[in-house]
Amino acid sequence: MSPIPDPPVQPDDDPDSYLGLDGARAEELARERGWSTVRSLPPGSVITMEFLSGRLNFEVTDGTVTRCWPG
Repeated sequence: MSPIPDPPVQPDDDPDSYLGLDGARAEELARERGWSTVRSLPPGSVITMEFLSGRLNFEVTDGTVTRCWPG
């Protein structure tokens, strides 16, 4: 039987700290802070809502982060 994989670590980070940042800079900063997956989305995107530990989602409007949430 194969071992159960360890899920990615959820960094101790405040998603609100990304609001108002340039989208590209926010993605770079999130990776530096330990997020294993960073997803940048346009407003109103249709996405799956499964929770993925270690993922940070950005909604980016006109190049600026307007919403941010983990999972």
